[in-house]
Amino acid sequence: MSAVAFDVGAVRARFAALQGPTAFFDGPGGTQTPDSVIEAIASYLREANANLGGPFVTSVRSDQVVDAAHDAAARFLGASPSEVGFGHNMTTLNFALTRTVGRELSAGDEIVVTRLDHDANVSPWLELAEDLDLVVRFADLHDEDCTLDYADLEAQLSDRTKVVAFPWASNAVGSLTDVRRVADLAHDAGALAWVDAVHYAPHGPINVAAAGVDVLVCSPYKFFGPHLGLFYGRREVLESWRPYKVRPSANEPVGHRFETGTLAHELLAGCTAAVEYIESIGWEPVVAWERELGRRFLDGLPEAYTLHGIPSMEGRTPTFALTHPTRTPEDLADELARRDIAAWPGNYYALEIMERLGLDDGCLRVGIVHYNTGEEVDRLLAALAELA
Repeated sequence: MSAVAFDVGAVRARFAALQGPTAFFDGPGGTQTPDSVIEAIASYLREANANLGGPFVTSVRSDQVVDAAHDAAARFLGASPSEVGFGHNMTTLNFALTRTVGRELSAGDEIVVTRLDHDANVSPWLELAEDLDLVVRFADLHDEDCTLDYADLEAQLSDRTKVVAFPWASNAVGSLTDVRRVADLAHDAGALAWVDAVHYAPHGPINVAAAGVDVLVCSPYKFFGPHLGLFYGRREVLESWRPYKVRPSANEPVGHRFETGTLAHELLAGCTAAVEYIESIGWEPVVAWERELGRRFLDGLPEAYTLHGIPSMEGRTPTFALTHPTRTPEDLADELARRDIAAWPGNYYALEIMERLGLDDGCLRVGIVHYNTGEEVDRLLAALAELA
């Protein structure tokens, strides 16, 4: 019997996608969406489908939808609505934002990234470095538990460091980063703290002011919303940048200057509904339930598998990277799929950590979110034991 008071059945009833036979442990690649998100998207297309700024009813409704999405995103991130913006996805946004900050950089300036990062927070900097003759330095990790090596990070900093880019949580192994600690180190070096919160966002609350970050990027489709990218930029930072944008577009609110072209308004409506869904549950029971399920998984993991990462629920999300001595991650994922269990094989674009650990085939990644059940975890464990 669960020690956590969480009505997972009531939660699952809000998701049509969870009524079938599949047990979804693929959340790190994208979560399922509640029916309220689907309805918000459809409702926009039925009742408000227009571009912005017109005097007619559908355009007025579109203005309201866009404003509501920025308000919801600001609540989700602990920011001001003027400091947030949307784009096609996190990767596209990060390429655009790094290009913008590149206007402030000079040859020889340095960027620090980490070997825990998803490549969407590495390759934009490598490409920028190629174009501007910058230096990209990599902060290492502790290979025994796949956590960030803060001493090595600090050693990479210099008076030429302009940005420290790092993950709030590793999408590959689940390790959490001490965001405030890294942000303080970055600021002490005179650099921007630039955090990828894509993997962390469905697992716990975010407050950008408390975290002390200057830029944050994430993806609503990882926190029960539609396929979008979302960013936060501290107002003083955004005001100092010259965005790539068309001349007639407005300069205020400051965050909106970085939203090029016409956004997918229907997806913004879905993002608002996703934030409202999370607010209707609250983070405290979500975190507690995920920790309980994570402990259940770790306690029952067959000995044949190697867990790459922290062996407890302390300092991590419930995302687990596994390898088997004789079966490839792809083979394991295929066999699980035949049993109606969804899990990802490969490197999940976390190239650096896989190369650092010598895992050419990557891992089998099992990701738990709050709509998973204890019975699903037991079913996964039984399947892994059978395949072992």
